[in-house]
Amino acid sequence: MAILFKTVIDENTAFGMIESALSGHGSDYDGYLNVVADEGEQTLTWGPNMHAEQFQAEVTEIFRATWDLCSFWVVYERRDDRKDPAANDIRNAAFRLTRTYDGVLVVTLSLLGKLDDADDIELIFVCFKEDPQRRNFRVRFEGKFIQPQN
Repeated sequence: MAILFKTVIDENTAFGMIESALSGHGSDYDGYLNVVADEGEQTLTWGPNMHAEQFQAEVTEIFRATWDLCSFWVVYERRDDRKDPAANDIRNAAFRLTRTYDGVLVVTLSLLGKLDDADDIELIFVCFKEDPQRRNFRVRFEGKFIQPQN
């Protein structure tokens, strides 16, 4: 399935969605946060013994560290009701397409509803060191079909 980078949301909306899910109904979710960089990959899993507040604190710290390294972001929302490709497919495509840029981070946050998948929140943050990199990425890839690599 082709990847289409099309559902951009602003950072405030993304963080509002995260805050709302974790502060109001944190026990109704589980999930993970994944960061991919040239240096490797880091994953934070929301384990069964972890409270929503602890997961939120760790997620917040990772986003702060990401901002310190790469403060120009594009945020994509992934949803099943639109039949979007899987979050990992979008993440992998974003990482592959940004290889020509220096120091890009791709962060995937999935908050998965335990009771209903309609409550799922899946966000892909493509984080750049410089604004021209972000603008170039958007011009080159947003709204265009990108074939996945096998």
